[in-house]
Amino acid sequence: MEVKAEHRYAKISAFKVREVTREIQGLPAEAALEIVRLIPKKSARLIGKVLASAIANAENNNNLRAVNLVVKTAVAGEGPTMKRMHTRARGGGARINKRTAHIKITLTEAEPVEKTIKPKGIKKKSKPAKAAVKETAAPAKASEETKN
Repeated sequence: MEVKAEHRYAKISAFKVREVTREIQGLPAEAALEIVRLIPKKSARLIGKVLASAIANAENNNNLRAVNLVVKTAVAGEGPTMKRMHTRARGGGARINKRTAHIKITLTEAEPVEKTIKPKGIKKKSKPAKAAVKETAAPAKASEETKN
């Protein structure tokens, strides 16, 4: 069974919200909630509220347990953009786009599958590069002799 929750007209760019939604897709709902709480961004706070609402909807409306819930989709769509003007030099103006987003989270009841996390920043030791064989000047001299 799917449970949905959404926050419409959130005053943040959808681009900024997608950065966090990518991290929680496919995770167990409680693990995703913990990850979102540790991310120091406005978008993470908003997503945390929507995720908590979806979990509460599942528990209260559908009698599902939070332990069995998995984040099926976490989508951030663009909402309407409020256009504002900022005055500039010589009587001109510049446009300011105040973007909004619609945050939608869908939870489904399934056995949680642990997502393997790859450590970032660890590089494999590269093999030492072989010394390039330099061409000698002998072939160049040979070509000069053929011209004469």
